[in-house]
Amino acid sequence: MPRLILQLPGEICTNTDSGEHLLLAPEDDTELQSVAAWLGTHPVAEFYTDAIRNSIDYVLDGGKTGRFDLLSPEVHPGERASVGAKLEYEVLRTFQLPKTKPLDTHIADAPVDIKATVGANWAIPTEAHCQLCICTQIQLKNNRHRSWLVRAHRSWLYRGKGNKDQKRGLAVHARDHWSMPLYDWTDLPINPLRYLTEEQAAEVLAKRPGQVQRMLKMFHYLEGHIIPRNVFLTVGAGKQDPMRRARQLRDKAAEQGLTVLCGTWTESRDQATARGIALRTGEWIALRENAEEINQEAEAQSG
Repeated sequence: MPRLILQLPGEICTNTDSGEHLLLAPEDDTELQSVAAWLGTHPVAEFYTDAIRNSIDYVLDGGKTGRFDLLSPEVHPGERASVGAKLEYEVLRTFQLPKTKPLDTHIADAPVDIKATVGANWAIPTEAHCQLCICTQIQLKNNRHRSWLVRAHRSWLYRGKGNKDQKRGLAVHARDHWSMPLYDWTDLPINPLRYLTEEQAAEVLAKRPGQVQRMLKMFHYLEGHIIPRNVFLTVGAGKQDPMRRARQLRDKAAEQGLTVLCGTWTESRDQATARGIALRTGEWIALRENAEEINQEAEAQSG
């Protein structure tokens, strides 16, 4: 990264597009404060966690490819980088924000650009220079993410090396000292298939035997792990209606000593809650417990 001599808040930022203006610290930037206040009425970390997970699932496209790990050699670096582009639309959908131009959206009547990186810095396009940006950093190896709200003053951006569209990275000092953290490092849910050994994954994702038998193996290997819907689509990649196969599992799993619960069903949610497990719609879990005892407890609760 080229050396950058940073100007301080209160000094003049020279922007060839919008002219000279003051470099603003977050506490002096009324638009930034308004956007931060609006975001503060939402569970930002939780929303971003869901949006990032959906973006990763979209890029992996496990239901067609059988892939479940973004760091796998099977995933092209360009696909990993595209998570940020998909995240923009997931954030708009999750926060119910409009898609606007020239930036990505408006929050509290202020234009805002939504940026994300799976690396160390962001590519700030010329239209977002000196504008408000939500900058998200995703660390895939550490399964975590964090975000800042920052005005990407041109004077705080590195010059893009060989970048024809003049995109620039944000200086680390500016990010650390003249931005507003929206939330600290937050865990990203790990795709349960990543807990499998190489041999187990090969069995679960094989073309033979059928889906039901392979899903049963998955439940045995991932006993006690919450398994989201997307995992079943991955295991049934290229097959018809894998979720229907998943719903056929309960009786067969019970024969093998496993109780299968699904958050879509009220009865299952009650049984999971009795064990301190929060299951959301579409989430599954297999427990090696006595099914009769679980049903008795659920009936006692409902009674």
